[in-house]
Formats: sequence, C-alpha cells, structure tokens
Amino acid sequence: MDIPMNVDVMCVTEVCGRSTYLVVNPVNDEVTHIVIKEKEFPYIEHLVPIDEIVESSPSLIRLRCKPSELVQMDTFMETDFLTGDGVDLSLPYDDPYLLWPYSMYDQAHIPLEYEHIPEGEVLIHRGTKVKATDGIVGKVDEFLINPANGQISHLIMREGHLWGSKDITIPVSEISKINDEYVEIKLDKKAINELPTIKTHLRW
Repeated sequence: MDIPMNVDVMCVTEVCGRSTYLVVNPVNDEVTHIVIKEKEFPYIEHLVPIDEIVESSPSLIRLRCKPSELVQMDTFMETDFLTGDGVDLSLPYDDPYLLWPYSMYDQAHIPLEYEHIPEGEVLIHRGTKVKATDGIVGKVDEFLINPANGQISHLIMREGHLWGSKDITIPVSEISKINDEYVEIKLDKKAINELPTIKTHLRW
C-alpha cells in the first residue's frame, strides 16, 4: 500500500483534508498514524490511526471514517500556556494584544504549541532528508506499507531537483535508523543510485 504525503484525503464520499505527516515506530518500522489537515479553516490537523485507511494511491488516500468522525480524533498540535510564575514574560506592549485569528492573551499567559506524538515514535514528512553512509542523498517522497502488518516495506526517495528528479525504491532492510531529522540508509550514494527507479509523480 502506497501512503503518500501532501495529497487529498477522502472520508467516505467527500474530500475532508490532506495528508501531512506519518508517525512511525522506529523500533519496528511500523507506521502507526497519519496526520490529516482539515480542508476548512482553521485547518486543524488530526492524528488518524493507520487502520482507518481503506485504500490509497499516489494521488489520493481514502479513509473509512466520516468527516464528523475525523474532527473528533486527537489533534496533532497541542497548546499549553506559559504563566508568569518566576519568569519574565514582559512584552513590548502595555495592553493585551490579539493573536489573530485565535484569541486574546495577556502578559501572564503566553501560548506554547507543540506536536502531539505518541511516546517513543517519530514524525516523518514529505521532504525529510535521506542520509547515505557518505552524506545526504535525497529526500523522502513516500513510503510503501505492508497492509498485513502496517510495517514499512520500501522507502520511495526523491533524488535531484524538479525537472531532473527521479524516485528510487529503497527496501526497508537497508534503513539503519529513522529519527525526526533523517532517514539513515546503510548504503553509500553509489549503491543507492544503482537501486530500481520509478516514475516520479509531481504533486504541488
């Protein structure tokens, strides 16, 4: 199963958002969640369990849930508020000011946003750097997932620039490490360039 990022997502019969990130367990290379951004303002992102995906293609992901069920799922971005206890939170304005378009806040309460990721798992987005043993070789385009167990079977890496780019298929057995900054590969650049290539799908 191809799980692309930055493509339309359909909830039953209507487009409900776009895919933005994958959440991966780096211990067993299992994709646990996909992050979906709502199509309507304020474009809230939700953590969607991978088993909600019915089918996918390079240009579309179809979920089994309804739009009304999607908006009830855990949000990807969480907000806490810093308080002024023992901390200088003075601002260059005397009056509370507007954090458009969300809310008013004053000097005693400063909003702090952070990503809500299950403990021990990492976040991968389209464009995450791919690192060979001898340096950066390309960027993540998408992953191929085994639908039987939710584990990554192949990484699709984009190499080169827009008009001279190509997608290279890298088996998961050649991935040595996944973290928030890189997907590290056991091969050097020369060996990666000798792997099978596939036709590039341009997505804007």
